[in-house]
Amino acid sequence: MQLSEAKEKYIQTWGTLATNWGINRTMAQVHALLLAEGKPLSTDEVMEKLSVSRGNVNMNVRNLMDWGLVRKELVKGDRKEYFVAERDMWYLFKQLVKERKKREIEPVLNSISELKNIDEKTEEAQKFTALLEEMENVTGKVFSIMDLAIKSDDHWLVGKITNLLK
Repeated sequence: MQLSEAKEKYIQTWGTLATNWGINRTMAQVHALLLAEGKPLSTDEVMEKLSVSRGNVNMNVRNLMDWGLVRKELVKGDRKEYFVAERDMWYLFKQLVKERKKREIEPVLNSISELKNIDEKTEEAQKFTALLEEMENVTGKVFSIMDLAIKSDDHWLVGKITNLLK
């Protein structure tokens, strides 16, 4: 397989997999392209390589910057904006976990906490409250695990996970 073919398959695969995780396909493809290229790319270069519109590139690059996965980089002598992906895989993992926690787990915990405040004292209300408390307990543990991953260094967490798998 040629390098260009491998990069193209990587970009397409990353985009397809991302949709399974609730991430915009084009956003994942832009990120994969910036990772694969390993050098700063302009909006025009991203548009050309992915065959997407300027607006689509701009929106997705801004989202990737908000997630902390991509940053602007100056190219001496050029007025265009260039973008580069963070290449430290452990940092990327922690940023993704942090964003998923903020966007998915925190709202669930807030919602469950609010829903538990039921005025009724019926058996049905008590069962429903117990269900919510169990959901809150499990979600809280996931939240704590995600927090550990975000705050840890790679060697500590990898060691802990390895010990769990033995």
